[in-house]
Amino acid sequence: MKVIIPVAGEGTRLKPHTLTRPKPLLDCAGKTIIDHVLKPLESIVVDELIFVIGFLGEQIEEYIIKNYDYKCRFIKQEELLGLGYALNLAMKEMENSELLIILGDTIVDCDFKSFTKIGDYVLGVRQVDDPHRFGIAELNGDYIVGLEEKPVTPKSNLALIGLYYFKESNLLKEILQKHIDSGKLTSGEIQFTDALQGMLSNGIEFTPYELHQWYDCGTRKTLLETNKVYLKSNAITDIDLPGTKIVPPVYISNTAEVSNSKIGPNVSIGEKVIVENSELSDSIISDEAIIKNSRLHNSIIGRKTQVENVEQELDIGDEQKIII
Repeated sequence: MKVIIPVAGEGTRLKPHTLTRPKPLLDCAGKTIIDHVLKPLESIVVDELIFVIGFLGEQIEEYIIKNYDYKCRFIKQEELLGLGYALNLAMKEMENSELLIILGDTIVDCDFKSFTKIGDYVLGVRQVDDPHRFGIAELNGDYIVGLEEKPVTPKSNLALIGLYYFKESNLLKEILQKHIDSGKLTSGEIQFTDALQGMLSNGIEFTPYELHQWYDCGTRKTLLETNKVYLKSNAITDIDLPGTKIVPPVYISNTAEVSNSKIGPNVSIGEKVIVENSELSDSIISDEAIIKNSRLHNSIIGRKTQVENVEQELDIGDEQKIII
């Protein structure tokens, strides 16, 4: 099976963090976002991972090669013209095969083995309260009969959540290329939803697979919420730090130095971080940051950033300094 993971977006809603790191490499519950994305692949046999990379994509390539043994290809996307455009790039040199597509900024708690066995063509969906913000699936019985991208008047509240399986990939490849050749744009982009609708028109039956555990990492708020959820399963419980009170769940790297502080709940502390005389809650502290004499809540602190004598929420990128 081939697996395509588009990760070319610039992550504008997560600036300033994405000015120096691509969104998939941001920290979440002691791992990077891409680590959480790739974790469910352990249940299936993967022949090749194909990453579509863009801004700062060389960091993703370096990280994957260093930390994973998968056979991988990295394809550079020069123009941000939508998911359909990215997938067309990934499939240009690909022969017909089983195909799994996973969005690189959405973490799903899913048994991929079951997902790829429920039907020949499967779309991951979830009920949402605001369907006009998503690609929406319309059902008739056990199958999807219609798809629409961000509809003004949604026909259902079942949103596509960024997980797709194809028993064979050739028809999708053909339809994507036709969309590219036609120059048809929806909201200025080559929409993947349009290609899926084209497959429906060609007689393909898509099976919906409803997911209840689906986590977006696209904004500061949702990243902190996802950090909170995943700390429940990735927390460190056996911690003894000098003069420090731990309020679970927390993740603290064994290379971090924490003293005379209160940590938690819902705090991730990365490698070689120094925390002294501080209180941290509901926050992500990235590698080699220094926090002293501060009280931080709902904060994301970048790598090698220094914070001293601060009592507030902070959203600060890599290699910065705030000393009051």
